[in-house]
Amino acid sequence: MRLASTMAAVALLLAACAQAGSGSGSPSAGGIEVTVSQTSAGDALAGADGMTLYVFANDTDGTSTCTGDCAAKWPPFMGDGSDVVAGSGVSGTFGTTTRDDGSSQITHNGQPLYYFADDEAAGDAKGDGFGGVWSIAPVGEASASQPAASQPASNAESVEPMASEAGY
Repeated sequence: MRLASTMAAVALLLAACAQAGSGSGSPSAGGIEVTVSQTSAGDALAGADGMTLYVFANDTDGTSTCTGDCAAKWPPFMGDGSDVVAGSGVSGTFGTTTRDDGSSQITHNGQPLYYFADDEAAGDAKGDGFGGVWSIAPVGEASASQPAASQPASNAESVEPMASEAGY
């Protein structure tokens, strides 16, 4: 009788644990969730707490060029791209680039991703268009509104002075 009671208690405990973990909508352990944020600038990729993600036109070949003071204003979206769990409506390829300091930054379609320090709430897009070199990260394949990968190298060079004048 005692063994049957103990077994029943263990079964109830296991069932409760299994139920608590199902249907929560959160990514698997170690996963980094990327969702769609509806912003005033359009739909954008979003990271932690629904905060908008951005791409930088001066990044080329999947390499982040935003370091130092720039990275303080535009914190990189850190992690391993293979850990990304794409939410509903998110498409494209996630990967990883190694920053100058050896840390890992997540990329989307080859573009390193960043947050903007002045965004205060989910859905904010205060950094879109900043200095003529920052834009919201599109939810799917690269678009014409994404300056980073879609502009020819000569155009990317022409915006360099704006980035330094804007102080990132």
